[in-house]
Amino acid sequence: MSLAQRTVRLTSWGRFPVAMAKVARPARQGDLVGLLGDDTHPSLIGRGYGRSYGDAALNTSGVVVEQVHFDRLLAFDETTGVLVAEAGLRLKDILEVFVPRGWFLPVTPGTKYVSLGGALACDIHGKNHHGDGSFSSHVEWFDLLTADGQVRRCSRTEQSDLFWATAGGMGLTGIILTVALKLRRIETAYVSVDYRRTRDLDETLERCDAEDHRYRYAVCWIDCLARGKHLGRSVLMRGDHLPLADLPARYRTQPLRLPRKPEVTVPFSFPNGVINAWTVRAFNIVFYHKHPKATSGVVVDFDSYFYPLDAVLEWNRVYGRRGFIQYQPVIPLETSRATLIRLLEELSRAGIASFLAVLKRFGPQEGLLSFPMPGYTLALDIPVSGDAMFALLDKLDALVVQAGGRIYLGKDARLKPQHLEAMYPQLPVWRRIKQTVDPEGRFSSDLARRVGLVPPD
Repeated sequence: MSLAQRTVRLTSWGRFPVAMAKVARPARQGDLVGLLGDDTHPSLIGRGYGRSYGDAALNTSGVVVEQVHFDRLLAFDETTGVLVAEAGLRLKDILEVFVPRGWFLPVTPGTKYVSLGGALACDIHGKNHHGDGSFSSHVEWFDLLTADGQVRRCSRTEQSDLFWATAGGMGLTGIILTVALKLRRIETAYVSVDYRRTRDLDETLERCDAEDHRYRYAVCWIDCLARGKHLGRSVLMRGDHLPLADLPARYRTQPLRLPRKPEVTVPFSFPNGVINAWTVRAFNIVFYHKHPKATSGVVVDFDSYFYPLDAVLEWNRVYGRRGFIQYQPVIPLETSRATLIRLLEELSRAGIASFLAVLKRFGPQEGLLSFPMPGYTLALDIPVSGDAMFALLDKLDALVVQAGGRIYLGKDARLKPQHLEAMYPQLPVWRRIKQTVDPEGRFSSDLARRVGLVPPD
């Protein structure tokens, strides 16, 4: 019997674009194999909890395979810190189980509501990429269901070509079933954070270049609407896990437990246009000036430092029913200053509103299609408006390509295919591996077809 499928209106976290897609929710691994043998649909793509921003987990002409039932913890080695779990397990669930035992994620994005499989497929990065690399750097091995129905164990020494094609491969090499991830030891559930305000982009980059290596975690909030002598002014937020010896006395009775926080939910979609240049400019002024010029050793619980937006459930509704784009390029170190100036000038001139504007320094690339490279990445949440916004982002893409940079496919919703090969020079190698393990193109997505990762179905 074929697995039940239902056609639903589906989006990802940015709520743009919208797709009508068939969705299957298998309960057993055998169901996945059955889907591969079903010739009534042309392609499959795996999906976790819909927290990628664009259309990476949408598949208008095929089937979206939701893996939320595959969420079991399978094994944990207290000596090595290696956790083995099914790919549908959320990072949130790992934190809830293992932080009280003195373990933390080796790499985490800005939300804990993502799955292990999604984290590997996007090869996610965090505030510590400059020192610790991306998610795949801490994956010991994973099991991958490929188009021929085989389950392949992939590591750096076993089927290594498939390992590096899957890390950052956007789910297009197969369905990730199980992941072995090495966790990091911690003594407390708190982070010691140094805050510093910078006056402009030059000071921001100078301090990041000279000081980020002192910190495990480093990130900047950047005022994307500032102009003139204030262009690129930022608030640097850098820190590390707090040792037990430095923990304030009031937390020492339960150093690995956090107080319960009330859940707040945005109950409805805001009117389109609430996030605009006026509201964001006001927010930016307040946010920038509420931070002192410099302060050190501020004790912050890990939830507030790593996941501030998770404190408000369904916060994406603030952008209205049209949704938003997360635009995230990375620029190589040698061209970063000049290119960031041009990007910020274009954004400010156009009044593009993003109060969630983040600047980080990256280390080396990992997988064949992994996003990071040594350089600076700028992440912006931009409300979907009209043709002028899309035209501006196309213009910014050209600047990014000219500078030798690339766009993050895990967050993209509108990149055009002519830029893909310039942005991802190892794309031909990835395509050869994809052709070997999936010669009939059984794994595809709206993203893959739109940008030209795979041919049209």
